[in-house]
Amino acid sequence: MVNDPVADFITQLKNAAAVKKASVSVPYSKLKHAVATKLAEGGYVQTISKRGKKARKLLEVEIRYDNGSSRIKGVDRVSKPGRRIYMSVSSIQPVRFGKGSLILSTPKGIMTGEEAKKEHVGGEVLFKIW
Repeated sequence: MVNDPVADFITQLKNAAAVKKASVSVPYSKLKHAVATKLAEGGYVQTISKRGKKARKLLEVEIRYDNGSSRIKGVDRVSKPGRRIYMSVSSIQPVRFGKGSLILSTPKGIMTGEEAKKEHVGGEVLFKIW
């Protein structure tokens, strides 16, 4: 049983990228779909598709590769179920000198750190990806 579906999802993406797998299939949820959409906008994954019906829905994510190497080099889960980490808009900093992304869960939905600064909203820090 998975207690942290976001951590499981990003770990599966990182591990699949490490072994040069083309795509990953995970059980569907709205949160995972929103996170995958932000990763697609950031250029870390290529396509996202929802397959199946009712309780058997799957989210299929195709990983992006540039010249044989994955765009996903590393992932760091910040906020965990045992300890939630929140950030105000003034404390949002670039990840890896601007080479990575910070993914936040805000009152306006799932956003990257740059989008949250533009919208002037803070929230729970889900993870960092580079």
